[in-house]
Amino acid sequence: MSQFPGFPKDFFTFFQDLDTNNNRPWFNDNKARYFESVVNPLSAFIVSIAPHLRKISPYYRADPKPHGGSMFRIYRDTRFSKDKTPYKTHAACHFRHDAGKDAHAPGFYAHFDRDKLYFGGGIWHPPSSHLNTIRETIADSPAEWSKILGAKAMRDR
Repeated sequence: MSQFPGFPKDFFTFFQDLDTNNNRPWFNDNKARYFESVVNPLSAFIVSIAPHLRKISPYYRADPKPHGGSMFRIYRDTRFSKDKTPYKTHAACHFRHDAGKDAHAPGFYAHFDRDKLYFGGGIWHPPSSHLNTIRETIADSPAEWSKILGAKAMRDR
């Protein structure tokens, strides 16, 4: 199992500096720092998660590639936003199910912000057909659903 030593102090400092200087010239000048302080440590975190995911299910992927893997990109989609700052000021990764090809697949999510860290699991904005299947499965299995909700592990979380 890969050991993850934790994020370096500059991981969060980088995002604080980016928040103050959220523009392309600053980012281009600090791109090497971004890879050293954010991309490489986040890739190591993703690698360290893989064995834990395999214990849950062999169908969840922890892919450390910075493009096309578990890591979310730093570039914001500003096309429809009033906020035109080009970069996200947090890091995030997702561990999706093999059956899915994008962020809408079932999976787990980890978000690292200067002020908060959070983790989640499930399915984000499922298409109507998938949402209907989820609802029908719950409706068709009320005893199983109640058992899941009433489980001590679920209540403790």
